[in-house]
Parts: sequence; structure tokens; C-alpha cells
Amino acid sequence: MRIAFMGSPDFAVPALKALYGAEHTIVAVYCQPARPAGRGQSIRRCPVNVAADELGLPVHSPARLRTDLQAQSDFASLDLDVAVVAAYGLILPQSMLDAPKRGCLNIHASLLPRWRGAAPIQASIYAGDTETGITIMQMDAGLDTGPMLLRKSVPITPETTTAILHDALAAIGADLILQAVASTPPPVRQAEADATYAPKLSREDGRIDWSKSAVVIDRQIRAFDPWPGTFTTLAGVPLKILAAQPAEGFGQPGTVLAANLTVACGTGAVRLTKIQLPGRGALEADAFLRGHAVSPGTVLGR
Repeated sequence: MRIAFMGSPDFAVPALKALYGAEHTIVAVYCQPARPAGRGQSIRRCPVNVAADELGLPVHSPARLRTDLQAQSDFASLDLDVAVVAAYGLILPQSMLDAPKRGCLNIHASLLPRWRGAAPIQASIYAGDTETGITIMQMDAGLDTGPMLLRKSVPITPETTTAILHDALAAIGADLILQAVASTPPPVRQAEADATYAPKLSREDGRIDWSKSAVVIDRQIRAFDPWPGTFTTLAGVPLKILAAQPAEGFGQPGTVLAANLTVACGTGAVRLTKIQLPGRGALEADAFLRGHAVSPGTVLGR
């Protein structure tokens, strides 16, 4: 089967490799252009670009699609059976959605119609959902609104982080897209009344509001690992919170209650177990406290 694969981040790499390993003809890989990244701002290829280069697949990296008529024409000339899209990062115009014989199939990291949009994995954990999953969807002009072809769920536990869930869902997506490409699953319309939206995250979403409950703050820390991360301030210095767990205690929100970095929340408390100062490595709480005295009564977030 002649396939174009369209994706950019790590999440999409297992699906690309699975399709390649199944001996489909991947005639083109589309991904985001290489961009400056890191402290040195060196030009870096996205993970899908790196994987495609390793597999010897042709890579296309248009900066935009909706106004690039040449890119649309080139895509149509590929004579595709299907296009597979996984976290590509660009909106496909209708001409590209219609070009492959079987249209475009999207690997979406939620149980649609719940959590359409850019950050479904983080949203499912932050909202306290007990499960999420992968949906293979036939793409249309809307934002994750097309008919569903296949779905598979996974549980979300009190220990689940976005990093853990990301890898599990990427593997499931690879398995499901092989099934979808090899068969013709019946399309099922999404129930619009059940739709929710997960907008793109920003750095500020990671700021901890200690007036929220310990349950919500614990979910925030797990949901935003690794991006955008959660943070507070200690004596005016940013403090990144990498891990925490619910704890016993109560007090003024943001107040350190015990020498083990138990912090009062609006309801309940959390104990910070792994933290990081700017320009330093991540430390377990015990190691951090050996070098930084944080007395009970200290107020975080000021």
C-alpha cells in the first residue's frame, strides 16, 4: 500500500517504524522543519525526521500547507492509497484530505470525542480521568471531529504521569494503525454532546496555585511531566517540582508543614519528593534538603 506518513514528535515514531516494518511503501514522510533548539540554539531535526533519515525515507518539511499550492500539488501527485497522520503539527487543507484513495487517518491520543485538541494526554490526567486511550480517526475538515475507526483504552492510575502514558499510547497507536490500514473498520460518528477540548499548553499552565486541593495539584504535577513542567518559587527563586505525593496535613496554602517538604494546599497537603533549581540537576527531596535548609513555616509561591 502506498502511504504518506505525517508526524513530528517522538509520539509518532513507533507508528512510522511499524508501517515501515509491515513492508508498506512509504513514499513520503512529512514533518515539521528543523529548528533551533536547546541552550546553544543549534538546528535540530524533529524525531520523525531523524527516524525517516535512518530508514532511508524521503522527507518533506513544508513550513505551511494551507497556502502552499505547490506542496498540495506535490502531495496529490504521490498517488497515495492512504495518509497516516500522528501529531504532525500542521492543518491539512481539504485538497490534501481528499487526495489519498482512502483519505487521511489520524492517530489521536484520547478516547474521542473526549479531549480533542493539542494536549489530550495531559488533559486526561489533569482532569482525573480513570482511563484514556487511542482513537484511529478518519480525518475531516474539523478539529479531531471525523468518524472513529478503532479505539483502545488504557487505565490512568494515581501514579500515571504524562511521560509514562505517552509511551504506552504511542505503542498502542502503532498497533492500531496497522490494523486500520490492513482492513476497513466501519466508521462511527462522534457524539458531539460528549466532546471536550484540550488546548495547547503554555509554560504558565505549570505554575502551582497552592490554594487548589492536594488532589488537583498532584494531578497537575503528574500531567505536566515533562512539559510544561510544574513550578513554584522558594524565596523568590523558581523551583521545579518533578514529583510529589499526597500527604497528611493542613495549613495556610503554600506553607511548608514539615522538614520533609510537606506543603499545605487549599485542601490537604502534598510532599515534594523530587525537585530542581534553575541550572542545577534534579534532586530527591532528602538530597535537596542536605544542601538547602527549608524550615517549617516557609511559604512557597511568593
